[in-house]
Amino acid sequence: MAKTKIQDYFSESYDELVNKTSWPTWSELQNSAIVVSIASLIIAFVVYLMDVSFQTSLEQFYLLF
Repeated sequence: MAKTKIQDYFSESYDELVNKTSWPTWSELQNSAIVVSIASLIIAFVVYLMDVSFQTSLEQFYLLF
């Protein structure tokens, strides 16, 4: 009984992945990768600017004391 449940699970999973799932095309994957890369670079640059500004402001603050 347990064996048939496991077999049913795998056969239904395979059927869903092959017949019911829409997979992106290669060009869609490339476009998504480009968008993610550009967004990551922008976020990294913003975090860098925040880090530099906080570092500079804290250095100026510590020079007061």
